[in-house]
Amino acid sequence: MFNKIEEAYNRRDLTALDALAVPTFRQINKKNNFKSVLMLSCNNLKHLSKIESLEADCIMLNLEDGVSKEDKPFALVLAAIFLSRLTKSDKKLVVRVNALEAGGYDEITYLNQFMPDAIRVPKIKNSDEVKNILALLHEDVDLHLSIETAESWHNLSNLALNKRVSVFYLGVLDLFADMGLSQSLIHVQNPTMKYMLAHFLMSTKAVHVKPVSFVFQEFQDLETFQEWLSLEKEMGYDAKACISPKQVALVNKMFMNKEDEMKRAKIIVKLFEMHRDEGITGFVDEEYGFIDEPIYKGALKLLQK
Repeated sequence: MFNKIEEAYNRRDLTALDALAVPTFRQINKKNNFKSVLMLSCNNLKHLSKIESLEADCIMLNLEDGVSKEDKPFALVLAAIFLSRLTKSDKKLVVRVNALEAGGYDEITYLNQFMPDAIRVPKIKNSDEVKNILALLHEDVDLHLSIETAESWHNLSNLALNKRVSVFYLGVLDLFADMGLSQSLIHVQNPTMKYMLAHFLMSTKAVHVKPVSFVFQEFQDLETFQEWLSLEKEMGYDAKACISPKQVALVNKMFMNKEDEMKRAKIIVKLFEMHRDEGITGFVDEEYGFIDEPIYKGALKLLQK
């Protein structure tokens, strides 16, 4: 199947690719206890093929920034294909569509039949837009919103129209640009940043929505990334957006619930050893996802500590 997907994509044959996108019932993952959110561009087949083995709790299937205009139709169909392949996942699978005025409504309509766990809408402005999206979106699919416009910031407490609006993501770069603020303000000690993080956290929690902190673009600067994580944990955050596996590892470690991690590790060790006795060293568990020898060894190491 993957070879057919790759061949159609490499030929730039959208019709052949679309024929591989077969709507399939998915078991929606309603859990919102994720810590790490990893952005994957849906025009990158190599990355999409690794979804099950990634350490991130939430996978953001991205159709917006980083996907060229020419690639967007292909990215949309690829998102649908991989959703149909992953009928059940312990990872939260969220699709970030394009802005509503840039094709977002049409993308939501198309994706309804493939039932992602949630749709994330960028550049949201007001509750009227939220109302329109909810009327269009499949009733079993949650709605996540990017808070990255001045208008959405102003309307922050009025956007959660019902329980399906469950997660807000802070988009600092676009928000600062829309407000006319310099990006030079974005550093750990800046009082404006600390106010913004605190206000976003409290306003979001007050309407019973999960707040996810912003993407730190300098993905190779892990030292500064760690400083942001320490500040955010101290403030009360428990989730952050990421753009690299190394960022994901740091987020998972910082926001780890030790009791839950120990319980998970014990179950993974038990499951792996049961399967290994039957000659199986790689399998997918309904609750804990893909488990192989490296994951087993990681669980053992955690228990030994």
